[in-house]
Amino acid sequence: MIGILEYEFMRTALIAALLASIACGIVGVYVVVKRIVFISGGIAHAAFGGVGLGYFLGVDPILGVIPFSIASALSMGVIGRRTKIPEDTAIGILWAMGMAFGIILIGLTPGYAPDLFGYLFGSILMVSTSDLIMMLCLDAAIIVVVLLFHREFQAISFDEEYATAAGLHTERLYLLLLCLIALTVVVLIKVAGVILVIALLTIPAAIGRQFTHRLSGMMCISVFLSAVLTICGLWLSYAFNLPSGATIVLVAGIAFIVSVFSFHGKVIHN
Repeated sequence: MIGILEYEFMRTALIAALLASIACGIVGVYVVVKRIVFISGGIAHAAFGGVGLGYFLGVDPILGVIPFSIASALSMGVIGRRTKIPEDTAIGILWAMGMAFGIILIGLTPGYAPDLFGYLFGSILMVSTSDLIMMLCLDAAIIVVVLLFHREFQAISFDEEYATAAGLHTERLYLLLLCLIALTVVVLIKVAGVILVIALLTIPAAIGRQFTHRLSGMMCISVFLSAVLTICGLWLSYAFNLPSGATIVLVAGIAFIVSVFSFHGKVIHN
């Protein structure tokens, strides 16, 4: 395990794994507690439109993903809250439109789209220094917003009706939370890709929820588990020459299954 640190690209990948763990460990808890996994998946897949936009404009696709994922998140939230269209219907439509838009733009872009597979399924081994700086900035933004609005997010996550009655602007807070999810998708896209990012966003938090119902405790457990699982998946992908994103997600999924059977087995036994 220590031997892989001799390579600069592996050291960079490990730093990326830790930065991604911070974002998904914190925001993933809100996703799991508020039960908005489906809308999170919709945001992640719609973000592929931003990848296509980046290729079409000739800029770093991640720069296209940031505004596109935020716009998709706000659109899903507003349509779900302010129209009579069922939220899952709106999510499904925008999900498909985002991916279709990305595919069309990539098709219109002259030449070959490099590293397209990585944006779909993750390419943590190809993370650059500029990617790390961007991930660090997004992590900082997420942490600042969560520190400022933690109590409000906690209120709308556990009981939105009570939060509304208490005078909180729940719709604005909900839209802000969706924007945090969008930023987390951007952080995770290099690790797991738009197809698999929802797994990293939810699995560590889902495991953490089995051990505590305190949001702060869940976040700590989730960040720690995310880091451990991501690093383990990264090492296995390197050792056995496997796709990094898929390996990381598979390791996380196995850990979740083991935790479920272990936890519920103890409950049944007791």
